[in-house]
Amino acid sequence: MKRPEPRTLAGSVAELLDGARRLGEHRPDDARSGAAFERVEVDGQPCMVKYIHPDNDFTMRVSGDVGCRPRRIWESGMMDVAPDAVDHATLGAAAWGRNGWGAALLMRDVSSELVPMAETPVPEEHHLRFLDHCAAMAARTWGWHDDLDLLPHRRRWEWFGSAQLDGERALGFPEPVPRIASDGWNRFAQRAPAQLRAVVDELRTDATPLSEAILTTPQTFLHGDWKFGNLGAGHDGRTILLDWAYPGEGPICHELAWYLALNRARLPAGHTKESTIVAFEAALERHGIDTRGWFARQLGLCLLGAVVQFGWEKAFGDEDELGWWCSAAWEGTALL
Repeated sequence: MKRPEPRTLAGSVAELLDGARRLGEHRPDDARSGAAFERVEVDGQPCMVKYIHPDNDFTMRVSGDVGCRPRRIWESGMMDVAPDAVDHATLGAAAWGRNGWGAALLMRDVSSELVPMAETPVPEEHHLRFLDHCAAMAARTWGWHDDLDLLPHRRRWEWFGSAQLDGERALGFPEPVPRIASDGWNRFAQRAPAQLRAVVDELRTDATPLSEAILTTPQTFLHGDWKFGNLGAGHDGRTILLDWAYPGEGPICHELAWYLALNRARLPAGHTKESTIVAFEAALERHGIDTRGWFARQLGLCLLGAVVQFGWEKAFGDEDELGWWCSAAWEGTALL
C-alpha cells in the first residue's frame, strides 16, 4: 500500500486550540473510559476535544500504551487510508498530560451523524454500509505490517486478561468496565462448559498460541473497535469512525467478530450473526480480496478470540447468546 502523507502534531494544546472559542467541559452519554471532553468552536464550526491519557483511560493502561497510539495514528497519516469510505473527523492532535503520554485530539462535532444511543435496530442500509466500508479499508491495507509500534498482535486478545484486571483491581477499579468484567468472568466460570473455560483462561493469561495461529492467515491494518458507539452514517455517504484506540496489524475477521459481539442486539430485522458473516465475506470479495483458503479458518480463530475478549460480557446475557459464542469458540479451539 502507498503510505498516506504524515501530519504535523501541534506543539501544545494552546497551539492546537489557537483561535478556537472554548465552550467548557462535556461528557458524552456513551463515554466508557475516564477520558475528558471539551466543546470548542473553530472558525464557526462546532468541535470537540478529547483528552486521553493512561492516568484516566484503562484501555491505555491494560495495553501498555504510553506512546499514545491514537496520536501516533493521526501523525502517521494512517487514519487516512480509506478517505472515500471512512471519515475519522479528526482535525489535529497534540501531546498532553504527564510525561507527554497522552493526547488532546481535536475533532469535528459529528454527534448528529453517529448511531443514536437506543435499543432499536440500526437501519439495514447503515449496517451494510458499515460492513462494506470496513472491508474497503482492509482492502486498502491488505498485507500491511506494523512498523509504527502500534498494538502488539497478541495483546489484542489480552485486554481483559487476568493480569490486566488484577492491575485495575490493585488501583481500586477507578473505572467501572474492568470491575464489571471481573464480575462477568466469575459468571462465565459458572455458566460456560468446563473444557472451554480452561482454554479461554489459558489464552486470557497468554494469547500467544491464538496470535500465532492467526498469523498463518492474511493480516491487514485494523482500527480495532467497530462498535456502533464509534460509528456513524455520514451525510456524505462515508462511515464516520471514531476512537482509534486499538490500531495495529491484525486479522480482518477480528473486526467482524468484534462487530458481532458488541452490536448483535441492534442488528436490523432479518439480519443474524450468520447473515452478517456472509455479507462481510461478500464485501471483502467485492473489494478484491480473495477469501478462498483462509477466511473460514481465520473466522473460527477470531470467534474464539472474541470469547477470550468478551466471554465476561456474554456471561451476563441469555442462554442462547452465551451458547452461540461458546459453541463457536469451542470449534475455534480445534484450529489452534
